[in-house]
Amino acid sequence: MACRISELVIDVADPERLAAFWSEVLGYVQLGREGDGSIEIGPPGAGFGGPQPTLVLSPGSAPRSGKLPLHLDVSATDRDQDAELARLLALGARPVDIGQTGTESWHVLADPEGNEFCLLRTRLQPL
Repeated sequence: MACRISELVIDVADPERLAAFWSEVLGYVQLGREGDGSIEIGPPGAGFGGPQPTLVLSPGSAPRSGKLPLHLDVSATDRDQDAELARLLALGARPVDIGQTGTESWHVLADPEGNEFCLLRTRLQPL
């Protein structure tokens, strides 16, 4: 037997803002809210327990120091990497320099709160 990743919980300063950003990036919808201000987003029609993990954006105020020990990698499903990069930048992502050489096949970006994620070159089939 094995486990599956069912959800990722991310502490953020503004769950509303990050839920909107990541919903646009991933094509997710809001699935629910908790009394503590957490917002869960996930694939429409599937939700928790589906083939993709949901994201729980949980209010947190702990200061962040340095590079995150975990980050998300995303891949476009319906366009090439350059077109997807332009879309992500228009949504509020920004390029981040973490010491890349410039020859990488991926782009390092940050969401509106500065959480790093990578846009990979490989295009995936939609689920």
